[in-house]
Amino acid sequence: MVALHPFSAHARPNQAHLRILETTDLHVHLFPYDYYADRPVDTVGLSRTASLINAVRAEAANSMLVDNGDFLQGNPMGDYIAYERGMKDGDMHPVITALNDLNFDAATLGNHEFNYGLDFLMKSIVGAAFPLLSANVILQRGGTPTGDKTLVKPYAILDRTLRDGTGKQHPIKIGLIGFVPPQIMVWDRQHLEGNVTTRDILETARAYIPEMKESGADVIIALSHSGIGSATHTDGMEHASVPLAKVDGIDALMTGHSHLVFPDPMFKGMAGVDIERGTLHGKPAAMGGFWGSHLGIIDLLLERDAGEWRVINHASQARPIYQRDQKNGVTALAGDDPIVLNAVEKEHKETLAYIRRPVGKTNTPLHSYFALLGHAPSVQIVSNAQSWYLRKLLKGSPLYDLPILSAVAPYKAGGRAGPEYFTDVPAGDIAIKNVADLYLFPNTVRAVRITGAQVKEWLERAAGMFNQIVAGGRDSQLLNPAFSSYNFDTIAGVTYQIDLSQPLKYHPHTGEVLDPSANRIVNLMWNNRSIDPAQEFIVATNSYRAEGGGGFPGADGSTIMFEAPDTVRDVVVRYIVEHGTIDLVEDKNWGFAPLPDTTILFETGPKARKYSANVTSVALEDAGDTAEGFACFRVTL
Repeated sequence: MVALHPFSAHARPNQAHLRILETTDLHVHLFPYDYYADRPVDTVGLSRTASLINAVRAEAANSMLVDNGDFLQGNPMGDYIAYERGMKDGDMHPVITALNDLNFDAATLGNHEFNYGLDFLMKSIVGAAFPLLSANVILQRGGTPTGDKTLVKPYAILDRTLRDGTGKQHPIKIGLIGFVPPQIMVWDRQHLEGNVTTRDILETARAYIPEMKESGADVIIALSHSGIGSATHTDGMEHASVPLAKVDGIDALMTGHSHLVFPDPMFKGMAGVDIERGTLHGKPAAMGGFWGSHLGIIDLLLERDAGEWRVINHASQARPIYQRDQKNGVTALAGDDPIVLNAVEKEHKETLAYIRRPVGKTNTPLHSYFALLGHAPSVQIVSNAQSWYLRKLLKGSPLYDLPILSAVAPYKAGGRAGPEYFTDVPAGDIAIKNVADLYLFPNTVRAVRITGAQVKEWLERAAGMFNQIVAGGRDSQLLNPAFSSYNFDTIAGVTYQIDLSQPLKYHPHTGEVLDPSANRIVNLMWNNRSIDPAQEFIVATNSYRAEGGGGFPGADGSTIMFEAPDTVRDVVVRYIVEHGTIDLVEDKNWGFAPLPDTTILFETGPKARKYSANVTSVALEDAGDTAEGFACFRVTL
């Protein structure tokens, strides 16, 4: 027998328990399947999250289900639908089919919904049997946000009934409003510029919430596809959920975007955040992980008085689909819901056929296990392909004589995604799934024209990947957990070292200058000479970075000199097809500056051990496994 939540079990007359369930950042992970490794897994999948829903609903007298965005892009199924099958008028996107079949009440747009363009987005969501919301993406700007013509509905007010503690039914109007980071205008400028614009999240909320109240909303829930960050509002901020919670009239917030879990101890001590109560500025909030890893849950105890509802108590949690420990590894906590499996089985099989197509061969294993130590074949092949592509396009141009560099980051390098989250393409055939594993995103190729001084600052920003290390120290942790590996750009075509004894120059998240005197990048050279700060370079990169993603000096949109129509993945495929067989010679263009009598600890995937003997850039010693399942290596600097 299912135990009722205390709010349902002890609700009095005119009191009702409303449970709100959230999925967020699904990124097309419908099946419990890793398409890059081409094998089933227990750590992802809406089919697993959905199997929790009925049980979680049964614990409450009343419930509703929402998705908080980033559902259309993020794995090979998403690419298959966008690039191979396409979306013709009348087609159903498999994600929308699954959400319909699970009876979602509403969803908001995330930033990745725009990656494939507006036409694809609008055709994909037209079949939704629930409202798709976003208040701050605008087709035509009005004098105030409420006068804007928005791309989709800004909010919805749903007429529902709630069963109170005696079983009596009462009407309620539940307001839902969606928000997305305004940075979509940078990240997907090629799709959005001239078609839509955005407003600041708080500016938009402050205008719409009173209108929703005037329209009869008894309770208002913000679907905030925005992370939990600073409590201080700045115009256009990306992670705005904490200041958003202060907006009068919002009763609860579903959050997302940053692929984290809330409530969680990692947010301890942040201004405006209470991890014990699961609140932001006193308002209940939840964040349900990513790829279906968790179901976000907010419980509201509501009381009805004189025909009006108010929140008198609340609780928040995030319920996982798996657990991980050192002894047992990954243990599934949820089975598969057949509703999801049946809804998208056809597209799953088509995706498998798509990803298994060979495009060439490699004689070199292409992995990312030691990419953060300078041994990075998975990064090098992408870097080589970008340079090859750009040289072909610039041949015959006056710009061809400028030095061409190439900036790439290791996108799969463990971190909060876990010890299996690494690229690992063995020697042999390279298939579409492997290319998608080498480069995860549908970014297009860009080239920027910058100076040697900007090259150095670009690398200084990337060097935030590492903690500051005290010379002579023993076994300090190398990796900065606040820094995402997709921002660890290495630049091929120059050589350099990173001095770990120096402090961070740039903030790990925002890119703001923290210490102008910090100088981590040393011995920066081009063509065997110290780089000239005034010399011009062309850097091949991707659209996200070139247009300002990550806050890198020299990459703010103003330095773009070439915009390619091709995605980075398409370029990698062409490079492999033209070369037939890939034989990588490790370039070893960067490393750490020596620190005498100093050792550090580096965490990577357990499968790294089969490649550790090939790492010559540093001295490695196996230091066992961590409690989280990572392999740990001691590195002598």
